[in-house]
Amino acid sequence: MGEERKTRWSTRAVALACAGVVLTMTGAAFAAVPLYDLFCRVTGFGGTTMRADKPSEIVLDRTVKVRFDTNVRNLPMTFKAEQVTQTVRIGETGLAYFDVTNTSDRPIAARASYNVVPEQTGQYFQKLQCFCFDDQTIAPGQTIQFPVQYFVDPLIARNAETDGVEEITLSYTFYPSSEDASSTSPASGGGATGAG
Repeated sequence: MGEERKTRWSTRAVALACAGVVLTMTGAAFAAVPLYDLFCRVTGFGGTTMRADKPSEIVLDRTVKVRFDTNVRNLPMTFKAEQVTQTVRIGETGLAYFDVTNTSDRPIAARASYNVVPEQTGQYFQKLQCFCFDDQTIAPGQTIQFPVQYFVDPLIARNAETDGVEEITLSYTFYPSSEDASSTSPASGGGATGAG
């Protein structure tokens, strides 16, 4: 009877250990994406831009060309920048406008992800205002103009890896949002036209 009790105890211990490992791995899998996203936003790793609270107080004479790239993945919509490029002084606040049109007959819930190339400039590309911070719901046939207010941090000139950069590409891609379009409020960009 003693051996049988030890065997049952060993079986339970192994089962509990396995369950603990499975729960830990499941938790780690769910936490990995938000933690990696947070790491990228804090460090600018992988071309992730930074979010600024206020404009730069320092403006350099040197200029940089900012190129705007727009993409859509698996959504019936058009998305384009009003200007393909802007040339701004480093530290100067720039303002770019993007037009999004829902070409379908149903509301679309979408979110734009963003990236900066060259990657090492991501930590210096500061956004003051961006539609990419929130999910957007666009009514059928609606066109919305979204503003992006940004500046290139003057600290870019102090980094040997980024000092010679003359062009930065800010790339946006709209993806379907995890939100249900019928349960979210409509987007409000800089201006909206069309149905809705």
